[in-house]
Amino acid sequence: EVQLVESGGGLVQPGSSLRLSCAASGFSFGSYEMSWVRQAPGKGPEWVSGISGGGGRAYYAESVKGRFTISRDNANNMLYLQMSSLKVEDTAVYRCATGYSAHDYWGQGTQVTVSS
Repeated sequence: EVQLVESGGGLVQPGSSLRLSCAASGFSFGSYEMSWVRQAPGKGPEWVSGISGGGGRAYYAESVKGRFTISRDNANNMLYLQMSSLKVEDTAVYRCATGYSAHDYWGQGTQVTVSS
């Protein structure tokens, strides 16, 4: 059974940092491109970042470029999103997913709230 379980969300002030984690199981993790996708209240899903299977290529939405860093640990089937200089508009449920655009598998998500 494929499982993607996110953790690391929380309530933080603007300008803070958070690291999200995604634990993957049930599939050959290192063979899959992975993404982080977020959804803010009342809005549609927004692709945030993607990383190649080997971790050598990373891609970012313009809204987070320079502030977020995606990484992965294939030995431990983990995906990460290091978020810094957080803004109120980063508030959303963050989900990890397989693939860059066609996401076959999704996690349940972790809430990130940025508020003063």
